[in-house]
Amino acid sequence: MAVETAAQSVGPTADFNGDIGVNHNTPRRKDLERVAELPVLDKDGKPHAFKSLYAPINNERSRTLIIFIRHFFCGNCQEYLRSLSSSVTPDVLRSLTPPMNIRIIGCGQPDLIPMYARETLCPYPIYADPSKKLYAQLGMTRTLNLGPKAPQYMQYSLPSAVIRSIFQSLKTGRGAFKGGDYWQVGGEFIFEDGEVTWCHRMKNTRDHAEIPEMRRQLGLDGARPPLRKTFSSGIRRSSSQLGRKLSDRRKSWSKSRDRSEKPSPDGSMMEKVKEDQAEEEEGERQTKEETKVTGAAVTSNGSTA
Repeated sequence: MAVETAAQSVGPTADFNGDIGVNHNTPRRKDLERVAELPVLDKDGKPHAFKSLYAPINNERSRTLIIFIRHFFCGNCQEYLRSLSSSVTPDVLRSLTPPMNIRIIGCGQPDLIPMYARETLCPYPIYADPSKKLYAQLGMTRTLNLGPKAPQYMQYSLPSAVIRSIFQSLKTGRGAFKGGDYWQVGGEFIFEDGEVTWCHRMKNTRDHAEIPEMRRQLGLDGARPPLRKTFSSGIRRSSSQLGRKLSDRRKSWSKSRDRSEKPSPDGSMMEKVKEDQAEEEEGERQTKEETKVTGAAVTSNGSTA
């Protein structure tokens, strides 16, 4: 029997009428025993028992955060992992006592895992549960409701996230039908020494535990995730820089034009010298013509005499 949640008594029409009523009760020991051997698939399709993701090794203390995401094309979940990965790095996890591990599980086919890792820049292992048995047994539910407001972890707008999701699915060709159940939502579970000590189940498609809350549960401070460079911000920044460059260039061209239109003192002197030379040459030419005329007249007078 699956973990009891308030969502089990909610009809399908509630999916569009508001948040699904779920609770955040931690799974009991017998619940974990039922799911311990359920398989999750790695990127190569190789199965692993669910308990292998969180069970202590060599009786050493262990802590693991397992994040259940929606389908592999969900832009909201991708944003969540981008924000989480930028705020909680592997080095940060290793500095904790005892160290913390993070594992990701999606409900699509495992051959989409490499694409998902590239898109999210997620440094943590990603697995697939296309049967969704873990989701059901651990009390996660299904809904398409977006929730009343955008979460803090979203640094893309909703339209941008939707467009990116569509393009991702189209680029994968037949993989567009392997992303997983669009209605399935997930949650976050912290395992310590094989037991769940804290969990959060999503009540809408964007209801992942916020990054500050997640950091506190991991034993860190409640800092918000750093702002990441997004595609749209890069365009705005490039456009602004281009605008400034064009403005500076126009000012430079204007100054150059003004300088070319204003004759410099050196230029005026050169023009004056050229004018004087032209006048001298014209005077010499006229003198030569007058000399020729006078010489011809003298010759004519001498012949007549």
